[in-house]
This record gives sequence, structure tokens and C-alpha cells, in this order.
Amino acid sequence: MDIQTLFSVKDKVVVVTGGGGGIGLMISTAFVRNGARVYITSRKAQVLEKAARELTELGPGQCTAIACDLQDLSKTQDLARTLAEREPQGIDVLVNNSGATWGTKDLASYPDSAFTKLLTLNVQRVFSLTQLLLPLLEKKASQASPARVINIGSIDGLRVPTLVTPAYAASKAAVHHLTRVLAANLGSRNITVNALAPGPFQSHMMKATLDSMHDVIVSHIPLHRIGSPEDMGAACLFLASRGGAYVNGVVIPVDGGSIVSNQNYMSNL
Repeated sequence: MDIQTLFSVKDKVVVVTGGGGGIGLMISTAFVRNGARVYITSRKAQVLEKAARELTELGPGQCTAIACDLQDLSKTQDLARTLAEREPQGIDVLVNNSGATWGTKDLASYPDSAFTKLLTLNVQRVFSLTQLLLPLLEKKASQASPARVINIGSIDGLRVPTLVTPAYAASKAAVHHLTRVLAANLGSRNITVNALAPGPFQSHMMKATLDSMHDVIVSHIPLHRIGSPEDMGAACLFLASRGGAYVNGVVIPVDGGSIVSNQNYMSNL
């Protein structure tokens, strides 16, 4: 029952999609800093390589970059083959973090193409990559120490968002339910599947919104602050460690309580 046994991820093999920036980088940093061997992937090769170098220098774990455009199924399949070649003994944790958003000023101007792009990347590829990596996850999975899949959803998949982002909100709600479906199907194979639903964090996706509305948003979060890298990293470490081994099929908000706030920050604009 000691803390090192309960929450250690040392020497675990972890894959983080979108791991070179934003929330993905927060997650990757937490794993590397605690001794895991981490593979990060996204379509921006230069950004990815830079992040991998800096994380490896931080240690004590290691970080390797594998560029991949997850919108493209064939490239996602290539990623799975590369991981199988590099980690023939299997992987312990898959973090499905890659995602995109799309907002407009009103519903009338919202493009149909937004749904195609966001549902493909935010939902379909979560399923595709999980499916493709099942053989590697099963190699590391046991009843005492399950392999883990952690999907990154959003509080906008749990509530109606105040901004006009219907495809994003719908995709994240789908991620949450897909998490439950996968958990029900993969538990017997000793693989747990859970989701985190982040609130406001400093990331590329949130930058414009936070730049223009930071104080208003913070004033309507019960804890009165934006999420920190430690908040997101710790949540993932819990789900990936012995401490989270009996948690399966849940969606955990990491949002400072904003989802239970009865105030709408848009009413102040």
C-alpha cells in the first residue's frame, strides 16, 4: 500500500497521440518524469521531434517521436506497425488525446465539413488506433495489472457548450460513450478504458478563448483558476498506475468544478 507501488509508472510503455503540445504534452511530461518510455505522435513532425528531445533530456524516462496524420487511416495503420516493430513485447498505456475543434459565430454559418473532420479525428481514430493496438495492449495485460486506454474527452461533451462548436461537443460526447462501450468489451481481456473530460487548460486549442476571456472564465470556475499541467498529468498517472487498476468505463471531469457551476460565463459578455 505504499505510494511508489500504488502510483508508479516506471518502465511502462506509453503511447500519447497529440503528445507534442497542449494537454498531450502535459500528459507526456508526467509519464517521462516518472520513468516511463513514451511514444508521442502527431502530424507536426518538427514540433514533435523538439518535444521528444526536450522530454528525454528531462528524464528519467525516454520519449520518442513518430510523426503520423491520424486523419489518414493508412498512416494510422503504419503507426501501429511501427510501434509493433519497436515494442514487440507490447505497450502498457494508450492515451488517445489527438483532437481538433471548429467554431463559428452562429449555427447558420457552421459548415458541414466540420463534422466530417472532427468526427473522423476525435472519434473514429480513437476507435481505429485502439483496435489496431489491441494485440500490443494484450501482450502487457493481466488481471493483476491491466493494460490501460485513456481517452481525452471534454466537459463540452458533458454539457451544452456556450460557444458555437456543435461538431466538437458532439464528438466529445461520442468519445465518452465510446469509452464505456470499449470498457464493456475489453475488460474481459484485462484492458481498462476510461476517459478524462478536461475543462479549461492552457493549450493551442483554448488559446484564443483564454486570451480574450480568461478572467471571465476563471470567475465561473469554483476553484477560480485554469487547470495546470500537474492536474492533467496526475489524473493520467492515477488511471495508468496500480491505483487505477480497478477503475473501468468512467468519465472523470478534470475541470475545477466548472461543470457543476450554475453560472454561464457567456452571460457576462
